[in-house]
Amino acid sequence: MRPSRIATAVMLALGISAQSHAADLLEIYHAAQSQDAVFASARASQKAGQEKLTQGRSLLLPSVNLSANTTKNDVTNTYAPGSFLGAFGGSQQYRSHGYGVTVTQPLFREQNRAAYNESELQVAISEAQFKLAEQDVILRSAQAYFDVLIAQDTVQLTAAQKSAIAQQLEQAKRNFEVGTATITDTHEAQARYDLIVAQELVAANNLEVKQRTLQQLVNGNITQLNVLGQGFKLEAPAPADVQKWVADAQEHSYQIAIAQAANQLAEQEVARNRGGHLPTVDLVASHNNTTNSGGNAFTAQQTRVTTVGVQLNLPLFQGGATQSRWREAEANLEKAKQDLETTRRNVELQTRQAYLGVVSGIAQVQALQQALKSSESLLEASKLGQEVGVRTSLDVLNAQQQMYSTRRDLFQAEYNYLVAQLSLKAAAGSLDEADLSHVNQALH
Repeated sequence: MRPSRIATAVMLALGISAQSHAADLLEIYHAAQSQDAVFASARASQKAGQEKLTQGRSLLLPSVNLSANTTKNDVTNTYAPGSFLGAFGGSQQYRSHGYGVTVTQPLFREQNRAAYNESELQVAISEAQFKLAEQDVILRSAQAYFDVLIAQDTVQLTAAQKSAIAQQLEQAKRNFEVGTATITDTHEAQARYDLIVAQELVAANNLEVKQRTLQQLVNGNITQLNVLGQGFKLEAPAPADVQKWVADAQEHSYQIAIAQAANQLAEQEVARNRGGHLPTVDLVASHNNTTNSGGNAFTAQQTRVTTVGVQLNLPLFQGGATQSRWREAEANLEKAKQDLETTRRNVELQTRQAYLGVVSGIAQVQALQQALKSSESLLEASKLGQEVGVRTSLDVLNAQQQMYSTRRDLFQAEYNYLVAQLSLKAAAGSLDEADLSHVNQALH
């Protein structure tokens, strides 16, 4: 049985009374999903990224423009005296109105086609980034949860150790008064007591920080957390083959998916800038209507013009900008290739580290469990030896410190093991709520 944890506030209330309910890891995660600002930002970024496809597709579809105008005209005509047009001389004021509609359908625009391909890749990147954010909020929820638990454990163990040292201090004082011990025993116990008081303050401050970190994650009031119970079991990675985990990570990692899409995006950027040298062909249709009112027979008229045709544009020289952008895109493509290779290597390293974290975590927990039993036996033997005079007060104090340190290390190793399990799934790109639910079964 694990020792009881102190009833410190560590979880958002979620509308449930703290006296009747202690929250578990899944509740923390669900609260973070809806309240965490980092995850909310990722969700908004995903929605923004989805619009890239519509914007890219628009470059291949027709564009329609409507224009309209109204103009006040003041015209003065002066002709030679006696000429045929002399009768039309003088000043005229009239208004002219017009409107026009132009429809342009791209027929061949290499840059637009490449931009549409880029938009598809941008959507893929935004989706992979959101999946990565979903895994990240799981890991951050678990880490914040277990950080609070180990901080609680440290406070509790420090308080218990303080109580035990206080008993040793009182006993040392009594033994000195009756002459069965030296003042050195009292000084040793007093020094240990003063040290543990300082450590208790540090532990309390650390607990406050971890609680605030969890509160920031869920953005709400906090109450009691469930702790590890009888459901805690040590489970080896399945499959127990690090190479299989690395292979899965190379295939399913969202980090690699983002880097691959970024590399393809750089390739399309090269194609788009290469298209700056190519001609563009558009189908253009327009209709314009202009009406002039007032004036004379030459100015009072209505004109309608409708045109349909194919328009060719061929860029010849733009000051070297086209070639420069092309070279820039090729350099960025090389950068994207190297970034992809770096990501592959990092993912492999992260996967191996997470796998070893689980495997070594199991061994560490088992070793500390045995060490705790030995430390408890040593403490009992030291206390008994002190009673019969073969052990000193310092021996008991050292045994107490060793036992409490071992217990704290054991708790920390258990939490690290659980987080390592989730990190391994995340490295392989398969972490989801079901994995968190499995870890949650160890809590009560």
